[in-house]
Amino acid sequence: QVQLVESGGGLVQAGGSLRLSCAASGSIFSINSRGWYRQAPGKQRELVAAVSQFGSPNYADSVKGRFSISRDNAKNTWYLQMNSLKPEDTAVYYCNLMVPGMTYWGKGTPVTVSS
Repeated sequence: QVQLVESGGGLVQAGGSLRLSCAASGSIFSINSRGWYRQAPGKQRELVAAVSQFGSPNYADSVKGRFSISRDNAKNTWYLQMNSLKPEDTAVYYCNLMVPGMTYWGKGTPVTVSS
């Protein structure tokens, strides 16, 4: 059974930075992509950033130039560096892992950006 555990969320002032981590455990033999999504109150979950196993990162337009996704294959962990945070970035952030035939989600970590 694959499990994803996020960490690093919290409260930050506008203009500040946070780094989210997602640690994956379990039997993972092939990966299609790793990513981050977010869901703000009253809104649908949306893609923030994702990177395929052999491709370039893909970012939502709203975070381009401010957020960066990276990974540490040896630790089976990936990260979301969030800079220049804005109040509209406030949401629960979920990490996502896509493998052939399955999609896994973490339980989410809340990020609150105060103005």
